[in-house]
This record gives sequence, structure tokens and C-alpha cells, in this order.
Amino acid sequence: MNIILLSGGSGKRLWPLSNDIRSKQFIKLFQREDGSYESMVQRVYRQIQEVDGQASVTIATSRTQVSAIHNQLGEAVGISIEPCRRDTFPAIALACSYLHDEKGIGPEEAVVICPVDPYVDRDYFEALRELALLSVQGNANLALLGIEPSYPSEKYGYIIPEHAGPVSPVKTYREKPDQKTAKEYIGQGALWNGGVFACRLGYVLKKAQEQTGFTRYKDLYERYETLPKISFDYAVAERENRIQVMRFGGQWKDLGTWNTLTEEMSEPVIGQAMQNENCENVSIVNELNVPILCMGLKNVIISAGPDGILVSDREQSSYIKPFVDQIEQRVMFAEKSWGSFAIKDVEEESLTIKVTLNSGHGMNYHSHENRDEVWTVISGTGRAVIDGEARTVKSGDVIRMPAGCRHTIYAQTELKLIEVQMGSEISVHDKKKYPLPDVPNDMSQP
Repeated sequence: MNIILLSGGSGKRLWPLSNDIRSKQFIKLFQREDGSYESMVQRVYRQIQEVDGQASVTIATSRTQVSAIHNQLGEAVGISIEPCRRDTFPAIALACSYLHDEKGIGPEEAVVICPVDPYVDRDYFEALRELALLSVQGNANLALLGIEPSYPSEKYGYIIPEHAGPVSPVKTYREKPDQKTAKEYIGQGALWNGGVFACRLGYVLKKAQEQTGFTRYKDLYERYETLPKISFDYAVAERENRIQVMRFGGQWKDLGTWNTLTEEMSEPVIGQAMQNENCENVSIVNELNVPILCMGLKNVIISAGPDGILVSDREQSSYIKPFVDQIEQRVMFAEKSWGSFAIKDVEEESLTIKVTLNSGHGMNYHSHENRDEVWTVISGTGRAVIDGEARTVKSGDVIRMPAGCRHTIYAQTELKLIEVQMGSEISVHDKKKYPLPDVPNDMSQP
């Protein structure tokens, strides 16, 4: 089974734990059997592997999410990188071209496209496998998965089938309605449009050529910013006559707000927090290293992270986006392919960051023109390269790097350090990368 997972969005409705780099699908809130926590993307990826261990998974995403994907899923997962955001049709066209030209997937093979972050059980992915078979064995060019609605939602578009059978031709589409109209659609047997469909790979390649003029992945990638912003539904699905929908009645939830997300948390508190006996229906997610104490609160959600603190009535938590849009500050926490960083202090001419490097990983070999840096190793062991000279580092070591100095560090065990940046022009753009010079054999390439 070839699966393309669409991973987009900044997740501002889950502020302060989500931001422009850390979208909602990367927040670890779902408890595993061993007591550890996994994110939405880790949960979905694990479920796919459980249903089909041979599945080929490709994530269509922006460059800003690549590090987090590698951090959470490893290096083996396929990634189709969008040079810029152009909505779902260009993203899907690019990903399908990537599968054909870079991965050698044939045009007659089935491909399933779905969002990266649904909250589902494994029967959802078993249904996707059936949908893939339907797309190559049936008479339709496009096979959709229609979600049986549990209430008249205003958040989703609707698919109206011709009949109530498990698989039906599609009669028509309907845009997101008001609640009264949604009830009328459901009365007509309508299904939620969850953005899930399957087809032959060649079908998307043909549509991409017809609408963009490009036939090769590299050409499409290089001219990606010239493509119109248009959804797959508008560009393809609503214009297709030979289209079927397969009903799905299993669990399916879009956990896009704190209210819906906390409903699926296995426990009311994650992190350091306490509630007294007078609290009712209170959920707390705390990523800070300070305790939270709640007294006598009812129907409240509290979320605390490096980017801020949210205290909200449960129902009102769904409407925070316009307020979050007004907040202007640098990203205070991010996951990278090599580990993570958290900004601890910001001054006019200094920045203090806690850096965690995963065992076996390292930074790029780089320099900065406008700032000095100091590393203080607080735990773990590793190897540093400073202007071509390799040295062993351990807890308590201090390394000073003036502006222009080329440097990197590699973790032999999990390595934690405090990085202090000093200068009048501290910027993420002040970074020049270099090839790693020849170093001793025990110093691996970061």
C-alpha cells in the first residue's frame, strides 16, 4: 500500500504547544502502553505499520516540518517537500511525481492520500487498504472514504452518495454548511468529507500534467511557486464523473482544538500539576519545569509551554486563533532532526538556549559572522570540532567560539548543553555551513 500523508498547518488552535514550526501533529499527548507519550504523527505511522508492515509511507509537507518528522519517525520515512504552500492539489501532484520519478512507483499502482492527523483506530487503515483495492479494481477513477456523520457538523464538507450501500457512486458534493443545512444533508444520507481518497498513481500524474503542464518531478518542484493555490476537491474531485465513495463507520475524529483533543487524553494531567477535590472536568498539559496548582476550577483547560500559557473555558478554547494571531514572538521550542532546543532567556544582546542532541546525532559544521557563542556541557558525552580540531567533551566542559569560528558537536550519548549567543545582531539567518573536515575515526559525520 502506497500512502501519502498530508502534513500542513501551524496548529494555532493548540497554542501554546503548537507554533509555526511545531504543528499539532507533533505534540506528544497520547499515552502508549509503556507509559510514554506519542504524537499524532507517531500514532498514525505506528498504526499503518501494524496494519501493513510493507506499506510505503510518504509525508507531503513543508521544509519547516522535515526536522520534526525525522526526529519522531526516523530517517526511513519518505518526504515530499513543498518549496512553498500551494494548497492540497499542488502538494498531492508533487508527492505523486516524487513517488513516480524518485521512488519508481508505477502509474498503475494504487495510492491512498489522507491527512496526517486523524484520531482513528486500526480499522481506519484496514479501510484504506480496501479503498486502495477499490481504486484499481473498480470502475471509478477516484475512490473516496466517506465518514458516517455522528452529528450535523459545520466544520466539514459533505459527500452525498447515490444510494445507501457500502460503496456508491457520488451524486454531489456540498460545502461546509450551517447546522440546519447539515441536518438536511444528513437526512439525504450524506457523509463527511474527511479528505481521504485513493486512485491509480497515473491518474494524478495525468491531472497534474493537464492543469500545470509539467510532466517531471524536478520541473514541478522548481516551478512550484508558480502553481495556483487550489484544493484537490476543487481541481479534481468535483470535476470527476467516475467517482465512488466507500462508507466508514469506525472511529474518526479531527482533534483540531484543545476541547476535542483533551477528550481523548487518557488522563486529565500531563506534566507537573495538581488539582484539589473541588475541581471538575479540568485538563492540564504542562511542558514547563514548574508546578501548576488548580483550586476549585470547573470545565477548564490549562496548557503551559515555552511559548506561553493558556487558561480557558473548555468551550471557548475552540476560538483562540484570532487572539494567537496577534501574538508576535520568536519560536521558543522546536524539534530538529538531531534533537531539540528550548530558549531560556532573551536579552537585547544575548540569547540563552538549552540544546538536547540525540545519541548518534550532531549539528551541521557551521559558523556565525555576527555573534560569539559559548557551550557549557551539562550532561552526556560527545565530540566537538572547532576550526578543524576534534576534541572529546563531557559534563562540565566549556567551549568558546568567537564569531567566524567553524564548529559542530556530535553526541555519543544523549548530550545536553547550554548555548549562550552574544552579539548585537543575533539572527537565525546568520549561519554559514561547511563540509566536515577530516577528523578521527570515532567522530561521525553530523
